[in-house]
Amino acid sequence: MSQSSWDQEYDVVVVGSGGGGMTAALVAHGHGLKSVVVEKSDKYGGTSAVSGGGIWIPCNDDIARTGGSDSYEEALTYLKHVTGGEVPQARIEAYLQNAPEMVRYLARMFDVKYANVPKYPDYYPKAPGGKEGWRSMQPAAFDAKQLGEEFDNQRESFKGTLLMGRIAMDQIEAHTLFSRGPGWIGLTLKMVFKYWLDIGWRLKTHRDRRQVLGQGMVSALRYAMMRNDVPLQLQTGLESLVEENGRVIGVVVSQNGRTLRYRARRGVVLACGGFESNPQMREQYLAKPTKVEWTAAPPINHGDGIRAGSALGARLRHMDLVWGSPTVSKPGAAQQITLFVERGMPGCVAVNRKGLRFVNEAAAYPDFRNAMYEDDAKGNGCIPAWLIFDATFRYKYPMGIFLPGQIEPDSKLPKDWLDKVYYRADSLETLSQKIGVDTQNLLRTVAKMNEYARTGVDTEFHKGETAIDTYYSDPSVKPNTCLGPIVKPPFYAVPMWPGEIGTKGGLDVDETARVLREDGSAIEGLYAIGNTSAAVMGPTYAGAGSTLGPAMTFGYVAARDMAQAQEKPAASRAAA
Repeated sequence: MSQSSWDQEYDVVVVGSGGGGMTAALVAHGHGLKSVVVEKSDKYGGTSAVSGGGIWIPCNDDIARTGGSDSYEEALTYLKHVTGGEVPQARIEAYLQNAPEMVRYLARMFDVKYANVPKYPDYYPKAPGGKEGWRSMQPAAFDAKQLGEEFDNQRESFKGTLLMGRIAMDQIEAHTLFSRGPGWIGLTLKMVFKYWLDIGWRLKTHRDRRQVLGQGMVSALRYAMMRNDVPLQLQTGLESLVEENGRVIGVVVSQNGRTLRYRARRGVVLACGGFESNPQMREQYLAKPTKVEWTAAPPINHGDGIRAGSALGARLRHMDLVWGSPTVSKPGAAQQITLFVERGMPGCVAVNRKGLRFVNEAAAYPDFRNAMYEDDAKGNGCIPAWLIFDATFRYKYPMGIFLPGQIEPDSKLPKDWLDKVYYRADSLETLSQKIGVDTQNLLRTVAKMNEYARTGVDTEFHKGETAIDTYYSDPSVKPNTCLGPIVKPPFYAVPMWPGEIGTKGGLDVDETARVLREDGSAIEGLYAIGNTSAAVMGPTYAGAGSTLGPAMTFGYVAARDMAQAQEKPAASRAAA
């Protein structure tokens, strides 16, 4: 192919501007390669920007500093156990070996820093090798002023991740606020005053200058790209991959109505998300029923990278799996809202149409979603499931679609939401009739929950018995911080749907993130990371940050592999 046939030439072309994609581009630059990030949206950051921004990094350097301990052997034991043999051990080992070094590299080379969250447990802390904290990390706070006008091009965070829909809070602060931990009132006042006293910034935008969670992640990565002259091209979507003699040598993109060809001398990294916004792919691969409307991800991921790789004969893996979570619908929102926190709070119960519990309400969110499908398959009517709570819960705790009643009482909610978005009644009997749930079973279920609240022991589903259950709970409630009586009218119900924060099936890859064909051979020059690739977590969710940790780590691995490509010919690489 002649040189003139290319509109632009790079060593590395990265498709997608989330945490994984920007990491890959930066690491490629750090190894002396010319890289570019192309993003089909008019905003950068992808799903990463609206996420919690956490990364799950066993054996991270902060563990000892914060009083914990970890080992490679423990982490390997844990991941092998929770993935259940569904993921090649070579990939798991590659992740564990490279994740801590990725964090060090970004801090050392680009001043992109993370600190661990000591109290955030693995999602299965009682499993072999599991930990009750330390492995999850969060990005350092970032001052948005450093981005200048580029801040306007960053995808905004969801209001549900902000205090009062405006004020940024990191994971440690969120834990204190949601669980009403020691000092939560003072922390709230401090954050509110700091936000509103930033007068100059308030005149510019409603968005908080202090960027944390996913905003902090993508802000720091984007700023590093700007300081190192790594280009980002928005509104530049992938159309297809260019292959020559079995090797990917470039991409065809659509940019503002123009079709362009970009050469990638070392390789292409597909980091453009999963397919949760593609109804055809959902129907083809995911459990039924499934709807785009149930997803909590922004409506931007349509499986572009997966389909492009598949067109070249790439093997697909884990296509029926998602990063699942129960979600609720809020009118006017572009996507559903995930219930990460609320289910662990005392004074609520989740039931199916028969009025029966089907899961530990505080369970890790993917397990909750899976339980919905399993119970629905038994004919129990669990899609939607219902979260039932009373006036005390409503007053004290958030509930996805609204803030605690002490901040946002029913009188401040849109009147047409009542008995459509949420349901309310002065008795459980009336409430059950409104939502079509068996009355007598619901009464018995609530009576059991009230007894569990008194004794502190949930004999059915053991709510409140693990560190992940109690992470978001109310420490002032005894004897079990996850269990409270449901007795004070009015009573409320909110429907929950089996949603997700992203799909986890995609292009099968090896331990260096190279895309594999059906016969197991690598497609030279093609890499996939994040939700475009089959998740290294397989069917599980090891802990907070199990999506972004691997995305960034394998972005680091892929870039390093491309940088080393000149040192060994393709034939020897294929044999390696």
